[in-house]
Amino acid sequence: MCVHLNIPIAAAFLLLSASGADAEILIRKGGSSWARVDDDGTIRIRGRSVGRFQADGTVRQRGSSVGSIADDGTIRRRGSSIGKIETNGTLRRRGSSIGRIESGGTIRKRGSSWGTASNCCGSFGSKKTVAAVLVFFADDFFSD
Repeated sequence: MCVHLNIPIAAAFLLLSASGADAEILIRKGGSSWARVDDDGTIRIRGRSVGRFQADGTVRQRGSSVGSIADDGTIRRRGSSIGKIETNGTLRRRGSSIGRIESGGTIRKRGSSWGTASNCCGSFGSKKTVAAVLVFFADDFFSD
């Protein structure tokens, strides 16, 4: 009797674990695993927690707010507008297109493949999440 009860419990646990993992966004840079955004918005670079992207669009590093991405895609650093993520995934810095987050997950910088994001990018919300990682945590993506 106990064996039969444990099987459904184990199956339920596996289903819950798998459904949670599907929501995490994994970002690869140059073919290697680089970043992950957990279900709760925690941003990890090479496994280490470096910040958080909150549901209201606030981006935090070490607990302090460093910027935000508004509902319309406007990207702000310390209150000043520095760019925008458009609904089609185009990423702009000071009005000029510098890259794109494609619906299939390909991340492009100036037309060339920079990396990929899995478990994301069909929705504007997931594109904003990836943009938050690229703008605030990838030194080589959004800088001049």
